[in-house]
Amino acid sequence: MSPVAPLAADARPQTLDLLPRGQQAQVVGVPADSAVAAWLAAVGIAQGEELLVLRRGLFGGPLHVRTGCGGEFAVARSLAAEITVVSVAA
Repeated sequence: MSPVAPLAADARPQTLDLLPRGQQAQVVGVPADSAVAAWLAAVGIAQGEELLVLRRGLFGGPLHVRTGCGGEFAVARSLAAEITVVSVAA
C-alpha cells in the first residue's frame, strides 16, 4: 500500500475532465450508477484512489490516466465529467 499524498494547499473539488495534463488527484466521488461505479472500481478509479492525467485528447477526446496501482486507461470526457477529484501535492 502506497502512502497517501497530501492534498494540495488549494485543493478544491472539481471534475476529472478539468484537470490539466500532469496533474495528480485523489478521487472523492464517482457516478451514482452502480454498474459504472463498479467498472470504475474494478480498474482502480474509486473513492480515495489517486490518478495522474497523462494526456488529454484533442477536440474533447478522452483523458489518458494512470491509476495509483499503475493501470492506464482512456476515460471518456463525458464520464470524466462525473468523477469528482481534488488535486494532491506532487
